[in-house]
Amino acid sequence: MTQLPQGGPQTQRAPEQAPAPVGLPARRPSSWAVQSRRLRAVATTEPGRLQIIGAVLALLVVAFGAVTALEISHRASAADDVVGRSQPLSADAANIYRSLADADTMAASGFLAGGQEPKAVQDQYRKDIEEAARLLVKASANTDSSTSSWQEITTLNELLPVYTGLIERARANNRQGLPLGGAYLRYANQKMTNELLPAAERLYAAETGRLDRDSADARRWPFLSLTAGLVVLGALAWTQRRNYRRTNRVFNHGLLVATAAASVVLLWLAVGHTVARTELRSAMTHGQASLDVLNNARINSLKARANENLTLVARGAVLTADGSADQYETDYTTGMKALRSQLKKAERLADDESGRTPVAKAAKSVTEWQDRHRKARATDDKGDYDGALKQIIGAEDSTGQAFQQVDTALRTALAHEQGEFTAAAEDGRGALRGLPTGAAALAVLGAVAAILGINRRLSEYR
Repeated sequence: MTQLPQGGPQTQRAPEQAPAPVGLPARRPSSWAVQSRRLRAVATTEPGRLQIIGAVLALLVVAFGAVTALEISHRASAADDVVGRSQPLSADAANIYRSLADADTMAASGFLAGGQEPKAVQDQYRKDIEEAARLLVKASANTDSSTSSWQEITTLNELLPVYTGLIERARANNRQGLPLGGAYLRYANQKMTNELLPAAERLYAAETGRLDRDSADARRWPFLSLTAGLVVLGALAWTQRRNYRRTNRVFNHGLLVATAAASVVLLWLAVGHTVARTELRSAMTHGQASLDVLNNARINSLKARANENLTLVARGAVLTADGSADQYETDYTTGMKALRSQLKKAERLADDESGRTPVAKAAKSVTEWQDRHRKARATDDKGDYDGALKQIIGAEDSTGQAFQQVDTALRTALAHEQGEFTAAAEDGRGALRGLPTGAAALAVLGAVAAILGINRRLSEYR
């Protein structure tokens, strides 16, 4: 056999492999990819699935408790504001308005009495001014300087000394028997009617608006918490059904405790908030609505009384724009119509006999007041000024006596409705008390119980 020489063309060489690139490290999978592969690997086994289910259940229960605590804390804070801040400030604003109107009434009544004003009238005027000043200081301490309420408080603080200065000038001239005193009194009344009382009314409207907003915040349904609670109960029910289908065991104590804890929180949330919502709505629709009407009624009675007095002070010197009637008499008539309308509305709003009785007394006294006023006007029209004066400010059978009866009845009605509001609002606030803390504690208990229940199943695989 002929042997081919080595290295000849027939010689076959093994193919050479290309050398690996130099300087490029081999790629490593990212930590996220590694974790994903591990999680998928764990999820393919029953113990792994149970671990995932336990973690998700614990997270859901804790999230439910946290959301409930946060939402109800906000509602409880708004309810606290209704009881402790908004409504008291609204009441203070109404009292500022009433004190100013009453001071104007007392100033006119004292002026009519002549140079020697009755001490009771002077004391009441001074008390009204001091009360208005005190409440303005209190309101400014509880009001943000960027709000409209602050602007009205500033306006009232600036105008009040101007008004009292005019009243003192009117008194000084009246004691000397100078007719200029009547001019100062009318100017002071215009300052009160056109500037002070409108500012006080705007302050009352602003504070009442804040009360409405706080009450609405407290009554808003906690939809996020309710939804989270239903999701948690659904997840726990699914887990227990899954457990039953795989093991044929009806009960898992840990999961049962978690379900009970979540159910208690959800039930407490639904019932507690429903009660709070009902009571706070009752406080607004009955208590605050009645207070608003009664405050306006009392202010209208005070303004009507001031206009009645000023009719005698001015003696026809101030006429309506068309010059056809006495301005103060016209304002008195308008105010009394508004007063009667408001008393009818207040009687409809009163939800018990204790609330209706003083309103009915006020309405009866208003009728008597108007009858006496007509007689006094007829006496004055006949030229008997002294007789008319006695019928207006006299101690017996006067319009002043009827006005006092109206004012006393309205004070009684206001005190009753204030008590109704406070009781209902306190009940509403009380229904939320303890719920945020209780929800957080029960959520922790439920999460721990869910983990223990899942661990009980995991122990069967060890």
